[in-house]
Amino acid sequence: MKDSNRLVKSLTYFSSQRKILLQFLFTALFIGLGIWFFYHEENEIIQVTHELQNSQAPIVLIGILLAALTIISHGYMYKAAFAALDVKLSFKDGAILFLKRNLVSVFLPAGGVSSLAFFTQDIEKTGVPGTKIHFASSVYGFTGIVSVVIVAIPVFMHGLVTNTVNGNEWIALFSVILLIGLIYLLFINVTHLGWSYRLIKRNYPAIEVIIGDLNTGIISRANLFKCLFYSVLIEVWGIWQLYIAANAINLNLSLMACALGYLVSVLFMIVSPFMRGLGAVEFSLTYTLTRFNLTMVEAIAVTALYRFFEFWVPLIAGVFSFMAKANRLILRIMPATLMFLLGIVNIISVLTPAISERLRLLSNYIPDQAIHASNYFVLFSGLLLLVNAAFMLKGLRSAWWFALLLSLGSLIGHLTKAIDYEEATLAFIVVGSLFYTRKEYIVKSNPQLRKIGIQTALISMVAVLVYGIIGFYFLDKKHFTLNFNLLQSVKYTLAYYFMVGSKDLVPTGQFALLFLDSIRISGFLSLSFIFYTLLTPFVLKKVSDNSVMEEAKKLVKEYGNSALDYFKTYHDKLFFFNTERNCFISYKVSGNFAVMLEDPVGKDYNTKRNCLKAFCKDCFNHGLHVISYRVPKESLGIFESVRMKSIFIGQEGVVDTETFNLQGGEKKRIRNAINKVTESGFKLVVYEPPLKDGLLQKLKAVSDDWLQSMERQELVFSQGMFIWEEIKQQTVLVAENEEGKIAGFLNIIPDYANNEGTFDLIRKTSDAPPGVIDFLHVSLFEYFKQHNVRYVNLGFAPMSGIELPADITERSMKFAYEKIKSFSHYKGLREFKEKFNPNWYDRYLVYEHDFELLQIPAVLTKIIKA
Repeated sequence: MKDSNRLVKSLTYFSSQRKILLQFLFTALFIGLGIWFFYHEENEIIQVTHELQNSQAPIVLIGILLAALTIISHGYMYKAAFAALDVKLSFKDGAILFLKRNLVSVFLPAGGVSSLAFFTQDIEKTGVPGTKIHFASSVYGFTGIVSVVIVAIPVFMHGLVTNTVNGNEWIALFSVILLIGLIYLLFINVTHLGWSYRLIKRNYPAIEVIIGDLNTGIISRANLFKCLFYSVLIEVWGIWQLYIAANAINLNLSLMACALGYLVSVLFMIVSPFMRGLGAVEFSLTYTLTRFNLTMVEAIAVTALYRFFEFWVPLIAGVFSFMAKANRLILRIMPATLMFLLGIVNIISVLTPAISERLRLLSNYIPDQAIHASNYFVLFSGLLLLVNAAFMLKGLRSAWWFALLLSLGSLIGHLTKAIDYEEATLAFIVVGSLFYTRKEYIVKSNPQLRKIGIQTALISMVAVLVYGIIGFYFLDKKHFTLNFNLLQSVKYTLAYYFMVGSKDLVPTGQFALLFLDSIRISGFLSLSFIFYTLLTPFVLKKVSDNSVMEEAKKLVKEYGNSALDYFKTYHDKLFFFNTERNCFISYKVSGNFAVMLEDPVGKDYNTKRNCLKAFCKDCFNHGLHVISYRVPKESLGIFESVRMKSIFIGQEGVVDTETFNLQGGEKKRIRNAINKVTESGFKLVVYEPPLKDGLLQKLKAVSDDWLQSMERQELVFSQGMFIWEEIKQQTVLVAENEEGKIAGFLNIIPDYANNEGTFDLIRKTSDAPPGVIDFLHVSLFEYFKQHNVRYVNLGFAPMSGIELPADITERSMKFAYEKIKSFSHYKGLREFKEKFNPNWYDRYLVYEHDFELLQIPAVLTKIIKA
């Protein structure tokens, strides 16, 4: 039974993590393809390295200078794109914006487009609306695609005349032209409120706010054409970079051939969804160049050098652009980038012929088999380093250990494969950077999944080894022309399990090939699985015991000052205490978010700030993002002290019982509602605790009827639910008739704000007389007034109270609140509370990073469920 439960839990976990798992397996598949490619193309790549080693350094330097000109042009292109919308952006800021976005685009799906949403904060701080920033970025991206077509059409026409353009390249060109046309038509349709606008509006109400901003904006044609000019200039620099790459290797390639090769590669990069065309560009450009009388080796060499100018130089410059404003992000990015570079160096080093003198010297001390093994280890570790670099960016401690072991292994491997001290020096630098930044990598991996991964990998490894050894040992000689002994069976099984293979093992038929592939696939899957499980972040999940809850309740009684403090010690909460145990934070965990309720409970500002700071650090250590729900305006300073951001989410209504009355025409509806209740034979009955079980049974029936008739479920976090033992100890106000029938009730809960009272549940039966809820509210005001409590907290009205929206987020919220049907219940809730003339107090959502706003609605929906 325990095993079946464990299996169910494992399956549930993998189901919830299927997206991450599929991404990892997809990455692992490319590693396998990389191993296969390097293994089968080793001879050609060795010849390519010879070509590159003989390249002319002065001409290579010119290519690097052209790469710098390209970066400069991108900076001016961004400046012109922003100027087209009357936004001032300096060349320096434009160039840095390009370098940063270019760097992250490598790691994003559809990176060239999706990267345009990043690094807007610095510009927003200058007062530029987010809408204009994104629109200017869209102008930049759109003109970048248009310029390709502008340059491509005459070049392709020339290629048509000279018969150097094939069908696939025409398809790529027409695909981009079609893409431009679709983008333009979609933009026109949306801005003119057509069908596409209506379709988007259903799922994204804020589109109306955005379209309003776009339609009021005036685009400067002069600056738009200036942006297009710089974009065309960038295409020219790209063509010349390819021409320089060919000349550096002493190859005579015409400028027109370079133009065609460049444009084909760019077209394939635009339509490629992964890593900015990495792979697709190399393949298309190499294939195109072979049609201009270049051998495959020469074409690959030119492509490699061109990609160094076009791809790697801006990428490296992007890393240094982050250094312009050194912060903790640099400490996270630098080791990952160096490790990525080491992975590339490892692969190239293995495929490059060793220096013969060093190899002869090394063979005097190390057996040839050990040298051969070192080569394969360096190759395999290089591929793993490329993948591990992405996990390093997440701050995973296990990724840091992997990086350290792979880097140390690379250092030793370079020395033991050919005394390659140059590559070993880079590995040493990576090891040093890892030690220097070790404190940045503190996110833990999932221990349960890690255990499962190790167990599964070991079991599969043993199973595959047994399968392979027995298979080799008993296979007929005709399949491999070799009679295997036990030692050979073990040797070849290990070689194919770790995907190294063996050149001296020659299969003679389909059965033998399938047998070898089965070992390779099994090894690839088990190694990928263990790599995945070791690098999966650990999501913190705790259960608070009764002693901790009692400790929190004592602090609430001593330092509480809010109507929400009662719910901070509710059964659904977790607690974080400071070292002195005189301040705590109440929160829940959903996914990789720790959601706080309001602000910390503690003695004073400094105590709360230090507790929050410690909590944020603890969450960071466990890979959790911190957000806080319903924070009062006066508490925002505590969160701002730890560099958190805030967004207005609604208002809380508080009634003054001294000024509240039922006089005047505006209160006529309330008076009529109360009269209908009393005319129906119901009156107010106050029950003080402890409540009798018979009464609780009636209240429970009312609560269940209300939930069923309203088609709702119990919600928690910032409100309570019907808990028998809790309500038994609370004062309850009931609308009850002479026969003891209860039409509705509300329960009074502790309110720790000064001179304030509040309630939690207010529920009625489906056949209750109209106005019973109004009757209970007015009765509550009178009850507190009689008990000398001046204020009554009516609770939260989400999304309401925005009079003058400050930014696009607030404009979107105001629009949804006022006009979107699915949000009408929020508007109705506000209108109901408004008739009691409360004073309204702003409440905020606090968060760490802007991109979290996309996930927060789903997170909040999960945490409020009982």
